[in-house]
Amino acid sequence: MEELLELSEEKILNTALSFKRHLFSRINWTNRLIGIKGARGTGKTTLVLQWLKELNLKKNETVYVSLDDLYFTANTLLTTVRKFRQHGAKIVVLDEVHKYPNWAKEIKNLYDRYTDLKIIFTGSSVIDISRQEGDLSRRALIYELKGMSYREFLDFQYEKRLPVFTLEQLLDPGLNLRTQFDEDFKPLEFFQEYLEYGYYPFFKEDKGGYLQRLRQLVRFIVEYDMAELKGFDIRHAKKMLQLLYVVAQSVPFKPNINKLAEKTGIHRNSINNYLYFLHEAKLVELLHQAGSSMATLQKPEKIYMENTNLLFALSESPPSKGTVREVFFNNQLSGQYKVTHSPVTDFEVDNKYSFEIGGQSKGRKQIASLSKAWVVKDDLEYPVGNALPLWIFGFLY
Repeated sequence: MEELLELSEEKILNTALSFKRHLFSRINWTNRLIGIKGARGTGKTTLVLQWLKELNLKKNETVYVSLDDLYFTANTLLTTVRKFRQHGAKIVVLDEVHKYPNWAKEIKNLYDRYTDLKIIFTGSSVIDISRQEGDLSRRALIYELKGMSYREFLDFQYEKRLPVFTLEQLLDPGLNLRTQFDEDFKPLEFFQEYLEYGYYPFFKEDKGGYLQRLRQLVRFIVEYDMAELKGFDIRHAKKMLQLLYVVAQSVPFKPNINKLAEKTGIHRNSINNYLYFLHEAKLVELLHQAGSSMATLQKPEKIYMENTNLLFALSESPPSKGTVREVFFNNQLSGQYKVTHSPVTDFEVDNKYSFEIGGQSKGRKQIASLSKAWVVKDDLEYPVGNALPLWIFGFLY
């Protein structure tokens, strides 16, 4: 256990505070039980270590441990945390909880037993808190950390401190976007770089090998993290990777179940389940028809890669500009807003706003009959009439 405490102290000490993810300021850190979910590589560990460092408590009062440490193959979480508390711990951060059997039940027991102890836990986006034994969903505040927005990328990579907007603000004709930025700000200067490299913070470690690392990350998520999904048979991981590869070559993909089954060797009755698993792992986004049920077994209208970086990493050839536009728009809004497919336009948001995504030549003909509809263009710096620039949707968080 002494080794765990030393490792905890070292990790907290070596954590940089210069850049914090958007979620840092949104978390209610006063709660006694907090859960942070997110896809691998989005920065959950860094976020909780930054919080511990900012507290600046005595080293025995805060402890960080990762539950995939070999220590936990021979020691229980309950016993370990009890010892931490005996040594003065007031706050315990438990990372990678999905790697520990019965994690939810033991965390519940710790929460109920030690009312003077604050527990923060992080886990893969594939875990369903509400279905875990012990039902932590009634006790914990649960947050989800997405990859970086375009705004965050500009802050992280180029130290540009820029504002956050709500969707309602962006759609307000009274908002003059130009006045919200410095005169020398060039919104498209680094946009392509973000689309290819800026979603996962680890790009900064090795940009040259970033796309290869992303491909390895995808394999790791499918072969290891998805084993935590109820109903997923890990023996089908190879078919899952094959399905993901097929989708990546043709997104936005309108699924033909029979053709997908033929290409992947997956039984047609299982295709929708597999797509759902990929969605839960934050590898793809499933776009359903506006007003329809979001049921697991319902065939989606379109399938997108979860983010543009995955699209560039998994595509055999450079993806089309149209695909990149739609993946970016869907990614930056999903999670915060309800994004669905519209029979008239590319997207409907919160059942009231319609958006048609395109390039310079995209006109208003398709949205002429709609009252709350906008054309979104990727080569536009600032709004012109009812046309909005694509990049600004990267400033929603």
